[in-house]
Amino acid sequence: MGNKSRKRDIRQLSLEQLIVQITDFGEKPYRAKQVYEWLWKKSATDFNEMTNLSLRLRELLRRNYSINNLVMEDEQVSDDRTIKSGFRLYDDNIVEGVLIPTESRMTACISSQVGCSLSCKFCATGFLERKRNLEPGEIYDQVVLINRQAEKKYGIPLSNIVLMGMGEPLLNYSNVAKGIERITSGNGLNMSPKRITLSTAGIAKMIRKLAEDKVKFNLALSLHAADDRKRNSIMAINETNSLDALQDALHYFHIHTNNQITLEYIAFKSFNLGNEDAKNLVKFTGKFPCKINIIEYNPIGRGEFQKADPEEMDNFTCILEKKGLIVKVRRSRGKDIDAACGQLANKSQRSITK
Repeated sequence: MGNKSRKRDIRQLSLEQLIVQITDFGEKPYRAKQVYEWLWKKSATDFNEMTNLSLRLRELLRRNYSINNLVMEDEQVSDDRTIKSGFRLYDDNIVEGVLIPTESRMTACISSQVGCSLSCKFCATGFLERKRNLEPGEIYDQVVLINRQAEKKYGIPLSNIVLMGMGEPLLNYSNVAKGIERITSGNGLNMSPKRITLSTAGIAKMIRKLAEDKVKFNLALSLHAADDRKRNSIMAINETNSLDALQDALHYFHIHTNNQITLEYIAFKSFNLGNEDAKNLVKFTGKFPCKINIIEYNPIGRGEFQKADPEEMDNFTCILEKKGLIVKVRRSRGKDIDAACGQLANKSQRSITK
């Protein structure tokens, strides 16, 4: 590890804490606001960039603190223009993020943890060890770097952010909330929270906490089966967060926030697309309005699941639509570079940048 790891990341300080530190250095309190702006509005990665500060103050900051910014380690470009990036953290861990360009939007898919502890059987990240939570600055940095990538490659800034990358965001809620605050604040990147979606495997008590905190971003539940027996078999988290508990929590979330709820539903061949599965899904949605994304399964090399046939997906979708549900079939992007949903696993630490 470099020197950064032996000093406290200055981005761990709140503005109030930064004011105390700056005045302890013998500087005026307004200098703290200048530092804060450099960190969160201008995304500075070096104290020497802070040119409206005195050399003395910059040196004091450098001696006492680090800025543990992410570094883009590698980049892979898909045939469909999706870009997967590996980001190196200050402690040499790697996380992955994805830029997903479409005709109507530029979306950053970002990570919240190094690895994951939930071990969902269809997700490549679930087979990795969870090493640690990402810090707010590391969540923020992914957005900064992917936005620069979008502007450089396609001339268009980010329009949307989804926390659907590596890790379970609600098991790192405090840092995720702080990261989102920096991304959405007028003192930060000033992005609309309505353009942000947090995706969870389903932790009922934390969904309720989101409601009580009256978050302004959107929520997506990775459902994939509306039957407890089936869901238990693919997602161990369901054993302690039953569908009834999740249904009540999502109802609670909607009542308190009125924010959009999305149900993500991966289509597995001969597993979760039968008539009874559709009936169970309709029943699950009975307490709250939502939209449903039917997602193509993306193989992860373990062979336990297969991609559903188009006819099977179409039949399932038609049943849901006849019941009045809003359904969208999401075709996978970035499959050729293992950047599609469920495939992030750091397979490649080095790749050719196109």
